Amino acid sequence: MGKKYTRRDFLEKGSKGVIAASLIPSFLSSASAETLYFRKGENAVLQEYLDHFNVTEKIINDIIAEALSKGGDYCDLFFQHNIKNFIGLEDQLVNRAYSNIDFGVGIRVLKGDQTGYSFTEEISADAMKNAARTAANIADSNKLVKPVQLKFKDHPLYYEINTPWEKVGIDQKVPYLQRINEMVFAEDKRIIKSSVSFSDESSYIMVATSEGIIACDYQPMGRIGVSCNAEQNGKREENYFDLAGRRGIDFFTPANVERLAKEAVRRTVELFDAVKPEAGEMPVVLAAGSSGILLHEAIGHGMEADFNRKNVSIFSDKINKPVAEKFVTIVDDATNPNMRGSINIDDEGNSTQKTYLVEDGILRSYLHDRISAKYYGVQPTGNGRRESFRFSPLPRMRNTYMLPGPHTKDEIIATIDKGIYAESFTNGQVFIGAGDFTFYVKSGYLIEGGKMTKPIKDINIIGNGPDVLKKITMVADDLQLAEGGWTCGKNGQRAPVSQGLPTVKVSSITVGGLNSAS
Repeated sequence: MGKKYTRRDFLEKGSKGVIAASLIPSFLSSASAETLYFRKGENAVLQEYLDHFNVTEKIINDIIAEALSKGGDYCDLFFQHNIKNFIGLEDQLVNRAYSNIDFGVGIRVLKGDQTGYSFTEEISADAMKNAARTAANIADSNKLVKPVQLKFKDHPLYYEINTPWEKVGIDQKVPYLQRINEMVFAEDKRIIKSSVSFSDESSYIMVATSEGIIACDYQPMGRIGVSCNAEQNGKREENYFDLAGRRGIDFFTPANVERLAKEAVRRTVELFDAVKPEAGEMPVVLAAGSSGILLHEAIGHGMEADFNRKNVSIFSDKINKPVAEKFVTIVDDATNPNMRGSINIDDEGNSTQKTYLVEDGILRSYLHDRISAKYYGVQPTGNGRRESFRFSPLPRMRNTYMLPGPHTKDEIIATIDKGIYAESFTNGQVFIGAGDFTFYVKSGYLIEGGKMTKPIKDINIIGNGPDVLKKITMVADDLQLAEGGWTCGKNGQRAPVSQGLPTVKVSSITVGGLNSAS
């Protein structure tokens, strides 16, 4: 083997604006992730990743043997090389820019449902063995572990891009920021301030397990966000819009650049005419798309298997029981092309899939990682996710959304004499056990006499996730998946996710508006 590269080596090279060719093999800089699997073949792909992390199958087997030497039942190694870039423009100038390069391996040992975990930022045999010994301490016996034959695990590709982010220079990104900024100011004379940010990420992962599985993946991410402030008659308003996903630079077409500017401005200037509705119980229509965050927070977390295994979630005794009307079906899906929450493999090396959580109103499944799947006697659903190699995986959502129903948006709106249409949310709080939630409605409309009328602002909706699920009385046929840069937090870890919803009617939710304590 050649030189062992540490995180310091990567950071030093990154700080000079150079990542040495020996650190990024040629296939990782090639035109498409498709070439990785179909042009070079499985053996070539595996060898490229082994070379990328400067390890051999023998070294991996030696580390696994060390990790299991005290009697652990199972071990996995999670190698990761992550490259992040950020550029921000404000007051007509690029005023923020940074890059971060992270590199290391996490070693997990399982003994029953107990976890031993350690990581190192230095991928050398000695450093990894030291980390393995730390993780091994979860067990307390000695045994001889025979090497396993590592078998490459292939997988479908749900995010293909034409150009890896490492080949996109800052000189190619800054014009996007400048163009969007110009369009924001040209869109409405009331705009007084604009802030535009561009972030991209490349993550290379390799997972090897004591069961002989070795899997690899390249995970891109791109995002542009626009925030703007407007002033009218001494009154100021602010709002935001972004587009994100497992995308390359080609996603940010002239049409999407224009959409970013126009939508950010629209959401902002509409607030000048917004009113605060009266407080009370009323029907609430959840808009198709990003209002699916309520589904994610108030319902989805309660369906993660660790909360149910520990009897924390209100859904822990609801498998195969009705939890909603028959036209309600909710899935968690990793296979949506280029979506922010999509993954080819999870962070345990498991295959991903579309998991039906609620099917025709019946709760059918939880979201499982390896530990919970073993507890329930089922297969993992591909939901074992982690923030980085520094963390052990947990059951986490990916893209969580409700499937289309039998109604239309116009039909739903027409049934409501007085209510609200919630378009986007922010600042939500959820108590996972009971499912109680509070969300701030960032933008939406009054519904009066079966029609959407005035914009609304400065209101909260307050309720209970399982209760809201039961109160869904109409579901439209207009499913949209959110395209924003959503990040989910759980147990101190953050993970990229997305969500979606058709237009949905909830018969009654508490609205904190005018004359309310909120």
